[in-house]
Amino acid sequence: MSLSDKHQCREIITKAICGKGRKFSTVTHTVTPPHNPTSILGAWIINHQYEAVAAGDGIEVIGTYDINIWYSYDKNSQTDVAKETVSYVELVPLSYLDPKHRASTVEVSAEATQEPSCVEASVSSGGGNVIIRVEREFRVELVAETKVRVLVCGKGHGDYEDKEFDFSDDGDYEDLDPDLLDDDEL
Repeated sequence: MSLSDKHQCREIITKAICGKGRKFSTVTHTVTPPHNPTSILGAWIINHQYEAVAAGDGIEVIGTYDINIWYSYDKNSQTDVAKETVSYVELVPLSYLDPKHRASTVEVSAEATQEPSCVEASVSSGGGNVIIRVEREFRVELVAETKVRVLVCGKGHGDYEDKEFDFSDDGDYEDLDPDLLDDDEL
């Protein structure tokens, strides 16, 4: 009996994560309030919305958010809130891409691992604008159909009727060191 009589290799088509990427970025926006600001009392970002689309060797995250700036003017005698909606397109490159995925079955997704947040707001040197520095981070995935090869064993190798397997999830994981776990591989 030859080796090919005992074992066969088969290809299974399945949906799998075929691409991953992550990108952290810092961007600067200039907002022009209706009055010349004297000082910045607060700046925050709200109403963040986004979607992901496939774009060549990466995934584009297309979104908007509102910038709100609370500022004083007229020599710190009055306050107001300036609001501006910002649109952006962030290209997240894929650090891993399975070249054998079926392109016609691609689905992409994005997750904001760090929502856009204002890390600095200051009055411009000319005094008429507010400079806002925003940080944001996205993790993206590309899911598609791909082929997986499996080994099919011949007679006698699949006889597990007399065996008992416990697949319940009540194991004791308290002794595991969480620092040894890699979140990207979970």
